Amino acid sequence: MLASCALAAAAAAAAETIAVVHAQAWTMTGADGGRIDDATIVIRDGVYDSVVAKAPPPAGARVIDAAGRTVTPGLMNADTHLGLVEVASLEETRDYAASGGPLGAAFDVEYALNPNSLLLPVALADGLTRAATSPTASSDPAFLGMGAVLRIQPGAETLDRAKAAMYASVGGLEIKQNGGSRSAQWQLMRNAFAEAKTYAPPKSGAGAPRDQVQNVLNIAALHAMLEARMPLAVRAARESDIRQAVALADDYRLPLIVLGGAEAWRCADLLAAHKAAVVLDPEANLPWTFDELGARSDSAALLARAGVTIAFSVSGNTIYLSHNAGVAAREGAGLAVADGLPYAQALQALTVNPARIFGIADHYGSMARGLDADLVVWNGDPLEPASAPDVVFVRGVQASRITRQTLLRDRYAPQHAQDRWPPAYRP
Repeated sequence: MLASCALAAAAAAAAETIAVVHAQAWTMTGADGGRIDDATIVIRDGVYDSVVAKAPPPAGARVIDAAGRTVTPGLMNADTHLGLVEVASLEETRDYAASGGPLGAAFDVEYALNPNSLLLPVALADGLTRAATSPTASSDPAFLGMGAVLRIQPGAETLDRAKAAMYASVGGLEIKQNGGSRSAQWQLMRNAFAEAKTYAPPKSGAGAPRDQVQNVLNIAALHAMLEARMPLAVRAARESDIRQAVALADDYRLPLIVLGGAEAWRCADLLAAHKAAVVLDPEANLPWTFDELGARSDSAALLARAGVTIAFSVSGNTIYLSHNAGVAAREGAGLAVADGLPYAQALQALTVNPARIFGIADHYGSMARGLDADLVVWNGDPLEPASAPDVVFVRGVQASRITRQTLLRDRYAPQHAQDRWPPAYRP
């Protein structure tokens, strides 16, 4: 009963007409970010209707005066563990890795997504309305499994796109768990795709012998991936591994996403020519491993200048992949601007670029007519971490900015230090 009432209330809110007036709107509809000053942004039935300079609001619309402040689409973090972890130190709250069993490529994180995670309201309050969430390990040295795209909003319907990409990881600190050699990893990946290409679903009751390296579950998942041309997301840092990833994706006509890519700038022209995307961490300017000896702070600027589609995710030694996933990505984008990336391209890397990379640009990522009205009115520069949203909409519904953290802040605020009663007994 409560759930149906909540859905009815959300539907009613989405059906209203909203006009955000006097906005500095970054529509993300052009190569220059599509900035429109003194814009009127009209939202009808949960989607964008129009963005026009100096237009009067429609009759009967609820009007929000942006007063010249920056307004952007809701932001997207392109690599997180949101919905898959609550407290990283508690094993029972971690669902991003399959440590045993038969699942490799067939491991699909969508079944573990937790819409009641306390980390989601925090991300939403910071302007993050979409996020890619990814697996980190499986029992297969070749593949990690399949990731998903989240729609960060209250309620149970948080899955935006299932099977958004097939993930793999090459080299790095986990190489011992992944075949012991990057050469073995690439051979195993290529063999898996070769087996998947010729895969024939077994007939009911058939028990014919098989000699594939991959089991039936994983072969079936890879076969479906090749049929659907699902993106291949390879976590790799070294230039040689990135070149191998390009060659593999090219051989099987798969869209390629390079995750991390500390040395991707070394082969930026190759990546651009093959229309490969890079999800990078602008804060990763020092090597953690020998794979990352070429890490540099202006990597985003170099890649964008070469024509590579980029998006952002800041790891913070994996902490920011779940906690503070919104503010960390914004801070990383600001650092990329400080290191030479044009401002508009930094905003694109937080909105329309990841939407295109993960295949949701048909309904999210820009203020184009008919797209989901994910929108943020900022109280300052969104790439400045001290700024924050004043108003957040997800699909035309205004989101609450109250989180468990804000409630704790208010409950234990210094002004209550001299109160006679403990917090639980205050009137």
